[in-house]
Amino acid sequence: MGMDTTGLARGLFRILETGDPALAAEVVGEDFHNREAAVAPPACSIPGPAGVLASSAWMRSAFSDLRFPVIGTAGNDEQVWVRLRMRGRHTGAFVRFRDGALDQAIPPTGREINFEQIHVLDLRDGKVVGHEAVRDDITMLGQLGVFPPAPATALRMVGWKVTGRAARAAADVTARAAEAAAARQPEEPAGSR
Repeated sequence: MGMDTTGLARGLFRILETGDPALAAEVVGEDFHNREAAVAPPACSIPGPAGVLASSAWMRSAFSDLRFPVIGTAGNDEQVWVRLRMRGRHTGAFVRFRDGALDQAIPPTGREINFEQIHVLDLRDGKVVGHEAVRDDITMLGQLGVFPPAPATALRMVGWKVTGRAARAAADVTARAAEAAAARQPEEPAGSR
């Protein structure tokens, strides 16, 4: 017997915390679509468990001790709404993308993040097949010293851009996300050998 809606929701965020491919196969449908992948490395847009594993690698490369404690859930057989907090320590470059290219790279600050999010998960056949979110990104950026810009953080971001470190960080996280996605191979149908 499969997981209930709350179990599926908790499972999805556990995948983001751990990068667990077996859990991804159990929780995420092959046609999963993440509407939020527009600001992530291109591999995060891959349908199915591979895209979720890529998203996990992207976020874990920026935030150590990444956790998503669930505050509450509500839903039915087709959709679950999840209220949670995103917590972690900013120990790696947090790279955001636009149209598949580097948009912003925030050098590691060592600062803690702890802010609220609401996620809407679409469900079908006992799996998560869609994701969209309402996140308090302004609070997260404030906790990182980016908004409003703290002078030291702004100078580091400019320095990273000028020296090419931002582009190297984007290339690194793009490769990590692609490797995580590639590690999850779709199952072969029985008798296909």
